[in-house]
Amino acid sequence: MWRLREHVHAAVTAEGGAVLDERTGRWTYLSPTAAAAVAFLCASTGREGAVERYAARYNLPAGRAAADVAAVADALTAAGLAGDEPVVRRRFGWGWWR
Repeated sequence: MWRLREHVHAAVTAEGGAVLDERTGRWTYLSPTAAAAVAFLCASTGREGAVERYAARYNLPAGRAAADVAAVADALTAAGLAGDEPVVRRRFGWGWWR
């Protein structure tokens, strides 16, 4: 399942959207349609669901919608902001010394 990394947060802006990487403090700005693709990817259990929602929202053929969603997902994955592997939550506390 595609998801944003634990330290990455998406936000809606007046110009579309943005993704904040808390580790670096950098914002990645998104166009309105890219922000919609990220929202659909985050809300869906897989890319297929995101593609269906994206195609319905923008009245696109399935092939074009799949290419658009894949481009956004692949760009954020390549930048280290998202990925298909499961999120590993780190447990902080005093139990590490045992």
